[in-house]
Amino acid sequence: MKFPLFALTLAVLTHHVTAQVVLEPSAKVINVGKAEVTSLAIAPKGDRILVGTNRGAELFDIEKGKRVASFPYDEDGSTAVYYAAFNDNGEFVVLIGYAGTREVWDVKSGKQDKMLARQRWIPDAIRTRDLGLKKGNSDFDRFYQQSEAEHGEVQVRADKDGSVVFTDVDGNALQTLTYPENKDQHHRAPCLFHNGQFITGTDDGRVLFYDLAKP
Repeated sequence: MKFPLFALTLAVLTHHVTAQVVLEPSAKVINVGKAEVTSLAIAPKGDRILVGTNRGAELFDIEKGKRVASFPYDEDGSTAVYYAAFNDNGEFVVLIGYAGTREVWDVKSGKQDKMLARQRWIPDAIRTRDLGLKKGNSDFDRFYQQSEAEHGEVQVRADKDGSVVFTDVDGNALQTLTYPENKDQHHRAPCLFHNGQFITGTDDGRVLFYDLAKP
């Protein structure tokens, strides 16, 4: 009886290992400072990452982990960025807050471009409202835009306390990443797959890059 029980235990352990989605610990960490990471965007060339936080947005060189630019977003006194994106050539970024205010910044000069009409690539007012970012919201409202992501047959979703849960197509949990350092139980970590990695963020200012496990 001992051998079959051992074999069953080994099979369960083997299944758990092969079900691993990302390799722990993280392969890279970028620290943005004392801020909650609320959104992420990768530059078109894949060399930089735009990090939206509750204190504006920061642009980092991914390989060097160094800050390239800072964008001090301000929406009626709130500095939280819930949506961030690049234009097609990476020369501009757009930041959107809880009430739908759109700000466009020139990456090279670091200056704000207030002529939104010529920036046809940014979300229009209807699209912004569809994201849940609209007038009438209070600065207590949170509309995280990257609470879910997909990679092949694997799905990941943001969970309570800033954790993330990977599941298969049937909804079975494969792996969970937890962050005891998170202090805000309402924080929902941004979820992003890019170039063989899973990227997420914590409420204490860390952007974490995890290598995907090989199939």
